[in-house]
Amino acid sequence: MSRFSSRKHLGALVGAVVLVGAGGWIAGTQVRSPADAAAAHTAPKAGPVTVAVQRQSLTATVVASGSVEFASPRPLALAGEVGTGASATAGGEGAEQRITKAPVAATKVKEGDVLMAVNGRPVLAQSGTVPMYRALGPGASGDDVKQLQKALHRLGFFSGSISGNYGQGTAAAVTSWYTSKGYEAQKPSADDEQQLGQLQQAVSAAQQTLLTTNSASSSSGDETETGTAAGTEAGASGSTSSPNPQSSTDAQIHRLQLESARKALNMANAALSTFQASYGTKVPAGEVVFFPKLPVRLNKVTVKTGDTASGPIGTVTSSDLEVQAVVPGADAELLRKGMAVELTTTDGKKAAGTVSALGADAASSTTTATGSDGDSEGSTGTTSGDTGSESAGTSATDSSAPVQLRISVPNSGELADEAEAAVKVTIKIGASDGKVLVVPLAAIRTSSDGNVRVQVERGGRLSDVHVTVGLSAAGLVEVKPTSGTLEQGDKVVVGE
Repeated sequence: MSRFSSRKHLGALVGAVVLVGAGGWIAGTQVRSPADAAAAHTAPKAGPVTVAVQRQSLTATVVASGSVEFASPRPLALAGEVGTGASATAGGEGAEQRITKAPVAATKVKEGDVLMAVNGRPVLAQSGTVPMYRALGPGASGDDVKQLQKALHRLGFFSGSISGNYGQGTAAAVTSWYTSKGYEAQKPSADDEQQLGQLQQAVSAAQQTLLTTNSASSSSGDETETGTAAGTEAGASGSTSSPNPQSSTDAQIHRLQLESARKALNMANAALSTFQASYGTKVPAGEVVFFPKLPVRLNKVTVKTGDTASGPIGTVTSSDLEVQAVVPGADAELLRKGMAVELTTTDGKKAAGTVSALGADAASSTTTATGSDGDSEGSTGTTSGDTGSESAGTSATDSSAPVQLRISVPNSGELADEAEAAVKVTIKIGASDGKVLVVPLAAIRTSSDGNVRVQVERGGRLSDVHVTVGLSAAGLVEVKPTSGTLEQGDKVVVGE
């Protein structure tokens, strides 16, 4: 029993040793030195970064942010004073120009409408390209009078000849026009009436002087003739008598007085006729504003009731909408006048537009007051100029400078209620002819000799494939191999 027990204890001891040894070996395989651990975590040797060649349709666009605005903004001002007369009168003529009824912003102004009132007098709108630069009244003639007659004819107040001469028919039409708006046409002022009376009195006085002088001259002439006859009879009877010097001198004086009286009457009549030719119903320079195109919209008003009417009154625009945007110079070089534009509002509504002007043409605007500049509203179509068909890059000083862009909106209703809102502007500048091979721009390499190539990785080896590049968009560029092969799925190097 003791020998068996000893063997049993020995076997257990040997098993324990084996187990301890196995555990030590296992632990030893899991323990590494710091150097071994660092070596195990070292990154593998870097290789080229590649991207697969794709075949797809490519569309190039220029995208910018724009603002919806009413088209053709122009400042509005009066061309002159309302009323006539050199001094203030009870009727208000000549008084300080004070706004008594201010214009209202967002109002649509049609031909014949009252824009505002100054000193209780109306400022009326008419269509025409000749600026209002003077008062129009009897005796006036010219293109501005013809323009007034045409406008009065369109409004139904004038049916006479469009002659360009302001006569009684034109004056009557003006009176009817003012009356239809609840105002009286500008009649002659108190100063005019006084001057007319003075000229009429001057004519009467000249006539009286001529009659008196003529009567005195006639009496003197009878006496002279009688004396002459008596002398003749005396001579016939053989008697002799010397001539009467005093009678001859008096007759000469009377003739001079008669001639002077006649000249004075002619001058008085001429002055009266000249004044009467311009006497009557007039249109003061400040009471009409001609717009080359109506209707217009009062976009902004900078005055209120009680202000003076000198200087800018506000801004008028057309009723059409347009979009103003700014693009980088490099993008602007790709744009041309007439390109189609897609406009997207913040709520996803889309509208179509067209590039109407670029660069300086888009930025330029007439700053002359509408009431005194005949080119104000009508210059909209010519402001952009024919040079808009050229690239905007010609108007930019360098390719990095921002370039202004104006976009017309043919159907303004598509952007109704979007004035002054921001929109996304997307302009398509080109598209590929169906699906083409495209690679990232980073894959393109250009040699010093100007040859373009891409590096293709096949089977762990790199090879150059010469290509020509086409349309680029969204970081991709169209390529066509000129030597070697390049197919969809090939790996091109974009980095190391």
